Amino acid sequence: MRRYERFSENAVQAEGITPLQYLLLLHIKGFPGREWATVGELAERLQAKQHGVVALVSRCEAGDLVERRTNAADRRRVEVHLLPKGEALLTRLAAVHHAELRALQGVFTVPTLA
Repeated sequence: MRRYERFSENAVQAEGITPLQYLLLLHIKGFPGREWATVGELAERLQAKQHGVVALVSRCEAGDLVERRTNAADRRRVEVHLLPKGEALLTRLAAVHHAELRALQGVFTVPTLA
């Protein structure tokens, strides 16, 4: 398991982001039922303090990976959305991670990509 984690850390850093930024992007992409998440929801999923997630979102925003949008129904609520650059980064990293999982065949069960 640690071999795969190390591989993932290196792959993510080779793309110019941190493992925590990658996890943030994954949680936005995989949020059930919609294509965005609030900072509070992301903090819960990452098990991090809300102010730390605000800083993380700011770093991703500076890299054009995500953007904040005010919620139309509740202007106090801020949505964090993936931008095309963030989507493309996740697509590249998913392919690289899937290839590594295939290389570990027999150690892990590898799902097929749709």
